Amino acid sequence: MDNKLNNKKVAVIVADGFEESEFTKPVEALKGAGAQVDVISLKAGKVKAWSEKDWGGEYDVDKTIDAVKEADYDALVLPGGVMNPDQLRANAEVVGFVTDFMTSGKPVAAICHGPWTLIETGKLKGKKMTSYHSIKTDLINAGADWVDEEVVVDHGLVTSRKPEDLDAFCQKMLEEIAEGRHGRR
Repeated sequence: MDNKLNNKKVAVIVADGFEESEFTKPVEALKGAGAQVDVISLKAGKVKAWSEKDWGGEYDVDKTIDAVKEADYDALVLPGGVMNPDQLRANAEVVGFVTDFMTSGKPVAAICHGPWTLIETGKLKGKKMTSYHSIKTDLINAGADWVDEEVVVDHGLVTSRKPEDLDAFCQKMLEEIAEGRHGRR
């Protein structure tokens, strides 16, 4: 067990329909590196995953979005899945929380459709990013410099395209969180 993230608290925000592997692998990597992880959702109880083509497992919610603030955490992770970010980006409390992270310079990691929520922050102009190909135009329209690469890092913002990119995504996510706050341009 590598403890390079001891004393780091990481928020993972999900709503029903998140892609299971894009949640479980980053959470395992974070915990394996010594981080404390809080699963945050829109409601208390459990949140249900989507696993490729059907519903997946249910996971415990640690905190609801109305009970957290950016200052409580060192980093933010946004898993993908189509249903998940579509719900998150429509929630004003989630958008405010994520906007505070984008402004803070703290590491933010988003995979697949996860960057959809980042669009609502209005903070993507000039950021080099990647995502699932179907939201490429949305990110470009939000001002991002979209590229088709396995993982992209821009001043603490880590993005990847799909579950097949998870190993590279998790590695860069851990590196950026270990480095801490970054200057955002």
